[in-house]
Amino acid sequence: MTDSVKLVFNPAGSPASARGFSAIGVHAGFRPDPERLDMALVVADEPCAAAATFTTNVFCAAPVRVSREHLDEGAPGQPAYGCARAVVINSGIANAATGERGLEAARETCELVGEAVGCPAAEVLVASTGVIGQHLRLEPFATGVPAALAALAAADGPEARADQGLAAARAIMTTDTRPKHGAVAFSGDGIGYPGATFTVGAMAKGAGMIMPNMATMIAVITTDAPLTPPDLSAALTASVNRSFNKVTVDSDTSTNDTCFALASGAAAPGGPTFTPGTPAFAAFQEALDELACTLARAMAADGEGATRLITVTVRGAATADDADAAARTVANSPLVKTAVYGHDANWGRVAAALGRSGARFSQEDVDIDILGLPVCRAGLVVDFDEDEALRRFEEPEVAIEVDLHAGEESTTMWTCDFSHEYVTINGDYRS
Repeated sequence: MTDSVKLVFNPAGSPASARGFSAIGVHAGFRPDPERLDMALVVADEPCAAAATFTTNVFCAAPVRVSREHLDEGAPGQPAYGCARAVVINSGIANAATGERGLEAARETCELVGEAVGCPAAEVLVASTGVIGQHLRLEPFATGVPAALAALAAADGPEARADQGLAAARAIMTTDTRPKHGAVAFSGDGIGYPGATFTVGAMAKGAGMIMPNMATMIAVITTDAPLTPPDLSAALTASVNRSFNKVTVDSDTSTNDTCFALASGAAAPGGPTFTPGTPAFAAFQEALDELACTLARAMAADGEGATRLITVTVRGAATADDADAAARTVANSPLVKTAVYGHDANWGRVAAALGRSGARFSQEDVDIDILGLPVCRAGLVVDFDEDEALRRFEEPEVAIEVDLHAGEESTTMWTCDFSHEYVTINGDYRS
């Protein structure tokens, strides 16, 4: 980022924060509780650039397959981008493992939304979250979409539209205990767009079945910066790899993971697009990264049954892949996660995870710190104050830091502890 650009974070932001977009959440009827919002709709004023990353799980859901088609993804894992006008998301039913009937439901959903919004079905992106193996009913969309659009049209002023954006974030929740959303703004002064202010807004959901290999669970990102679909795709992929792909709650990659990004260009109408290699694009990339990392940390902190956010940082790795393997194995270790829940600075569990990670290093070189306390140096135990460790475990975030002393690469992963509540939540999930 250039020295002249300052990022301003708004914790109350949402996909509705960027110019050219509106968002809303309603109770459509996917869930029995009439007080629970269960359908979100994000609508662009005009067709706009769109990009996405999707799950690499072969058992992917019908909405993933349909949205891939609409964004012309050549093959799973390849760049997916195109043009979109709306995103619709339901919670409660994943529409996964539902065969041709599920695909037809996803396609009919896009047709229904497209007709209501006034765009082709191919400009509608769809996502679902909830229980796998249950068929998705279309009746809630038939009543919920018109109700959502009517509410958007009746919104009186910026405050009402902001509240609707926050409702959208609540509508996509499943086992989440709180909505995840925000926005980041930056000035166009000094980067070629004097007087303009650009905003990136987003919402996300995810608390369990999270170890992405693309994005994480479901997220919708909007921006009023001007970008072409290929450049938006490149920025999104880079950001996802730095943020959502660095989260793990339970090492399970969902069937429905989807991250959408839409760019309206409404903050600089008629202006040139942001292009890679320019200060404007660099500022946008940093804003996108900050927002994505904030949401990624929020998902890890809200892991099912979690009491602590765990940040695992690995330095001194021989390669980037080694750094990722080491950090990911520590973050996924049930023994590490339960030790944190028990407020036990058991560095031996961290060392054991490192040793089976496949990362290349010598145990005689490894240093480990937990909560800022040196507990291992040169592969050997370091005496530390157990009472001080217990005191530090009262903090909401537990930092585990490792130096392999094998190279120059580093990375950070976010996860959470495992509590008794995690088993309870997942043991009762379908009921």
